Amino acid sequence: MEFLKTHFPKLTTAQLERLEQLPQLYKDWNAKINVISRKDIDNFTQHHLLHSLALSKIIQFKDGAAILDLGTGGGLPGIPLAVLFPNVHFTLIDGTRKKIKVVEAIVEALQLENVTAKQQRAEELKAQFDFVICRAVASLDKLIMWSKPLLKRKHIHALPNGLLTLKGGNIDNEIQALPRKEYIEIFPLEKYFEIPYFQEKLLVYVQG
Repeated sequence: MEFLKTHFPKLTTAQLERLEQLPQLYKDWNAKINVISRKDIDNFTQHHLLHSLALSKIIQFKDGAAILDLGTGGGLPGIPLAVLFPNVHFTLIDGTRKKIKVVEAIVEALQLENVTAKQQRAEELKAQFDFVICRAVASLDKLIMWSKPLLKRKHIHALPNGLLTLKGGNIDNEIQALPRKEYIEIFPLEKYFEIPYFQEKLLVYVQG
């Protein structure tokens, strides 16, 4: 887990211990319920854990913030970020019950008290959040359509409330499909991680 200490030197001992449990927890659960590509599970630390934590290189969520992980799958990026930000509440939703079962089990194993997991679609949610986060869920136009009704109007961060989504490869077509009025910022993750996997990885911010 030297990757974690190198890229996140301010992690506490308790945070490191929790994050270090994740590769084995996911490996065990993935053998029962496929939430991560079986070919990729051995690369969990770099491809999934570091990738999830990458959001914190662009924004530090403030204590008391409410974050929605939309289409969380097996709990990424929400669970690693919940470890990193213990005073922020994360709601993790997915339409597939068996994936939420994995999330609930991992949250329980880590004894995370700042995570709520629900089998639910974004359109069914009544709550509101400071940011919607996600990873490999849908195209930007769909994501922003689902996210906007769920965003609080009051801003507590320097970055206005909005969508933060992890993307890979060329997303020019997705950006062109958005209405011109949308404000977008793109953050290449290779700036923060000198690892080949991150060369085409991006964090895309769309203001709510």
